[in-house]
Amino acid sequence: MTQVRLDEAVTSAPGPHRKSIVERLFELRARETTVGREVRGGLTTFVAMAYIVLLNPLILGASADITGAKLSATQVTTATALAAAVMTVLMGLVGNAPLALAAGLGINGIVAFQMAPAMTWPQAFGLVVLEGVCIVLLAVSGLRERIMNAIPGPLKTAITVGIGLYIALVGLVSAGFVTRTPDAAHSTVPVRLGLDGHLDGWPIAVFCFGLLLMTVLMSRKVPGAVLISIAAATVLAVVLHDGFGVGEWGLTTPTLPHSVVAAPDFGLLGHVDLFGGFAKAGALTATIFLFTLVLSGFFDAMGTITSVSAEAGLSKNGRVPRMGRILFVDGAGAIAGGMSGSSPNTVFLESAAGVGEGARTGLASVVTGLLFGATLLFTPIAGIVPAQAAAPALVVIGGMMVAQCRTIPWHDPDYTIPVFLTVALIPFTYSITNGIGAGLIAFVLIKTFRGKWREAGWILTVLALVFTVYFGIDVVKAIL
Repeated sequence: MTQVRLDEAVTSAPGPHRKSIVERLFELRARETTVGREVRGGLTTFVAMAYIVLLNPLILGASADITGAKLSATQVTTATALAAAVMTVLMGLVGNAPLALAAGLGINGIVAFQMAPAMTWPQAFGLVVLEGVCIVLLAVSGLRERIMNAIPGPLKTAITVGIGLYIALVGLVSAGFVTRTPDAAHSTVPVRLGLDGHLDGWPIAVFCFGLLLMTVLMSRKVPGAVLISIAAATVLAVVLHDGFGVGEWGLTTPTLPHSVVAAPDFGLLGHVDLFGGFAKAGALTATIFLFTLVLSGFFDAMGTITSVSAEAGLSKNGRVPRMGRILFVDGAGAIAGGMSGSSPNTVFLESAAGVGEGARTGLASVVTGLLFGATLLFTPIAGIVPAQAAAPALVVIGGMMVAQCRTIPWHDPDYTIPVFLTVALIPFTYSITNGIGAGLIAFVLIKTFRGKWREAGWILTVLALVFTVYFGIDVVKAIL
């Protein structure tokens, strides 16, 4: 009797009717990708968004709740990494999409600076959990997917283009290449080049070096171009800081850590009060907070999922495979954010950086999630990469996303203004939700006054009314 060797059984290539576990889970062949590309893409996404582990504690820690209590930076860091790790791995396994989740920027500011001063931290995180429950119910009912499918193709493309401009602007601002004019209210120029109208300093030079290197490598189609450029720029930054004392790097200082290990603190885990905020802040105020959270989380994620999926080539006839599962995981991310104490978790725009590196499946998300899990113990390493080294990826990928504007029917009067408002307001207001809302309102109005209101459909009409309330929420609040 011949005994089959274990190593042969493990390393033998799968036959035509026998697929590996990785292939069955992530459909690598069908999406024309490889394990190597997915690993590079997942690593690139992590490097591009690892800053959230450091930034989220600064934002949440900058505010006190109604009792004057402040959150522990160590506890928020742990909560941020934990929620990002769990939800990103879940997105990879359930949604099979190269989409990473973490505490959403902007919406964490709502929690910190609007909600916390009106209630306790556990009550604020309780509302975050309720937000997630609402979004999950919308996803399970199929309504969220119907809403996404009801949006016309040109407006979906406009969302992608607007987000491309948005993440490029985020990259330029985070690197210090573009800054806000100090007296912007009385200036004809709200933003400017560098700190005083021109580029100056070694940190900006590191950004320019990374951007140029990435551009050249990508133009030559070098595998790992984004990751190579980020790594090279980081090494240069560390040499400049530790070797020559160069400073003024911003949030993240590129210095070799004294210790690579730090103990996590799970003190915020499970500290939520689901309904206490309604009693503490008042039913109306708490309801408005919840409405704002749901609307922002709903449409920010919708825009990001649509645009990143389109950039990855996953959209078919304007629809994304496994969209129902993807939306469910995204909604669950808000619940996880509230339960962990890290604020709502949502799909990150920086996922596009991994897509630009070749990520096409959920395997990349699993890699990103595992790396976030590693930061629970190795947070000092996550703090090495400065914004100036990671930001070039956002600029380059943003430019690639803007290229999709070539498919927009600019000659069609039904779309010209709605598309323009969507594209312009997303970067100009630093809000995906604002751009989507303005575009939908304009689209429904144009269809209505051209006698084509049936073409808009009841879903978009209702959404236009909801966004009208959203934009005029202060007036509505005053009336009520």
